[in-house]
Amino acid sequence: MKIIPAIDLQGGKCVRLFQGDFAKTTEYSDDPLSIARQFAELKTPDLHIVDLDGARTGAQENRAIIAEMASEFDMAIQVGGGIRSRESVQNWLDSGVSRCVIGSLAITEPDAVKSWIVRFGADAIVLALDVNIDEAGTPMIRTHGWTRPSSRSVFECIDEYKALGLRHVLCTDVTRDGAMSGPNTGLYSSIMNRYPDLALQASGGVRNLRDLEILRDLGVPAAITGRALLDGKISVSEVRSFQRGA
Repeated sequence: MKIIPAIDLQGGKCVRLFQGDFAKTTEYSDDPLSIARQFAELKTPDLHIVDLDGARTGAQENRAIIAEMASEFDMAIQVGGGIRSRESVQNWLDSGVSRCVIGSLAITEPDAVKSWIVRFGADAIVLALDVNIDEAGTPMIRTHGWTRPSSRSVFECIDEYKALGLRHVLCTDVTRDGAMSGPNTGLYSSIMNRYPDLALQASGGVRNLRDLEILRDLGVPAAITGRALLDGKISVSEVRSFQRGA
């Protein structure tokens, strides 16, 4: 299983939000390149970046920083936040980014997103499906920064896109993100049971090495972690040891 370090950018700084709330922001560094260098030293093959300003406005205000990361580091960088057009996807790929992460548009404008998968290939697009577990235990997708419920379950969405060859899905239980409460193992187990060949990225709640080991034992291909690395809850030696055993 791959560990994918995460960097959230806001105003050119590395921050973390609590459950996607812009009013609950913790600043970690005003030099995100230094954070990216620290993550690059972990020798993980991937890096996940969220342009929070882009998510709010649709304009990639941190583009220069991300492009510099893509040119400096030998990592497959995936970027999300405000990618709302085919031209935007093309520009990011031209900047050296490996994958574009698409969230709400996968639900609100599915025809457009499907056309991007066809045009750029399944390896260039990651669907970011943010879910809330309803009273019946069904993972229902939320959109627009987790503020709006939808009528689609995560399984219905994956089924629809799998017909086009969908490969990458980043799934977040919104109640776990930034909360250091542990990942929703039941959610990821159910997804992997239905779609064993899916390149699933588990996101939200990872606290420590043991959480990563549990996700690996479930057969999850990748897990995203930001806060646990930034807070030192998962050490460099633990990451390297985990990767050797992965």
